[in-house]
Amino acid sequence: MSERNIRIESIDRQAVEDQEVEVVERKGIGHPDSICDGVAEAVAGALAREYIDRVGEVLHFNTDETQLVAGEAAPAFGGGEVVDPIYLLIVGRATKHYDGETIPAETVALRAARDYLSETIPQLELGEDIVVDVKLGEGSGDLQEVFGEDEVSVPMANDTSYGVGHAPLTETEEIVLEAERRLNGEFADENPYLGPDVKIMGKREGDRIDVTVAAAMVDEYVPDMDAYSDAVDEVQAYVEEIAGEYTDREVAVHVNNADDYDEGSIYLTVTGTSAEQGDDGSVGRGNRANGLITPNRSMSMEATSGKNPVNHIGKIYNLLSTEIAESVVDDVDEIRDLRVRLLSQIGRPIDRPHVADVELVTEEGVAVGDVEDDVEAIVDEELADVTEITRRVIDGELSTF
Repeated sequence: MSERNIRIESIDRQAVEDQEVEVVERKGIGHPDSICDGVAEAVAGALAREYIDRVGEVLHFNTDETQLVAGEAAPAFGGGEVVDPIYLLIVGRATKHYDGETIPAETVALRAARDYLSETIPQLELGEDIVVDVKLGEGSGDLQEVFGEDEVSVPMANDTSYGVGHAPLTETEEIVLEAERRLNGEFADENPYLGPDVKIMGKREGDRIDVTVAAAMVDEYVPDMDAYSDAVDEVQAYVEEIAGEYTDREVAVHVNNADDYDEGSIYLTVTGTSAEQGDDGSVGRGNRANGLITPNRSMSMEATSGKNPVNHIGKIYNLLSTEIAESVVDDVDEIRDLRVRLLSQIGRPIDRPHVADVELVTEEGVAVGDVEDDVEAIVDEELADVTEITRRVIDGELSTF
């Protein structure tokens, strides 16, 4: 029996896979909200590594308030132009002075943001299509004290907050997640007309799944309407192929459903992101820590990206709860659906949450008591190793959106 407060109980609902209606969304890496998430997390990782290099430990910082103001563009077949640049403001707190040393936190942040944007949205001309600014203030004194408990091996929670994770993914969730990742991976590598702003919405009613894809096409690689139509068809066929890997249900894929070819109204962009034309963005307004938006499941509204990975519960517990859920369903066969909720209490060691609540839907004929000990042991082990989450985040091994 663990000394930690771990609760295991049945959940009073059907497994999501068995519910009549399911809705799942993912905002791709080029969506304005995801741009903010990605930049905020890139800056957070860069600051953490800079602090370790300079002083041997991660100092207090948070960059989870990054905002994007959309620009204005004039796309055209064969190549248009950005008329008014996108404005990206990195906002947060950072330690700039420590033990007599000045740390160029804002310079580190700008460099990390520019590197991330160059890699993720290569069509963006930095300084022309997008202007990146940074405003990092100093941290709150009391929170820095909670952060800086040097004599303890496990950090104290910086807030009273919670994280939520679930597993396993449903067929619809897997389709939505994998389709965006692979469209923005191998498909885009071979088909540069596809921009990184790919948003996917999955809806399952009974045994029919509809997948709606909003795919920003890059005008430089689209010479005319026929080429655009071919590009849409290729995206549709690719997503249909992915869906077939995860389900035997009927699947219908719809790409750029608002297009009106007769009127010439299509999803054509200069840079591959809707941020160029009226679509603003904010950290934490898009995907949750597992990469999805899942209204059929409990979710934390905390922004995971940009938060300090040492003791910020909004980051650590959302990532850890997902890791716990995945570990449990990997090791315990009789579970069909699982939700993990971790609640912290400010000033309490992060390996000892105020409560770790695990709710299960088991296979028919299997009682919660049959698997309770195995589940509790896994939760206890994952909590004991909570500081590994910090290392993996700093090393870039865990995605936050």
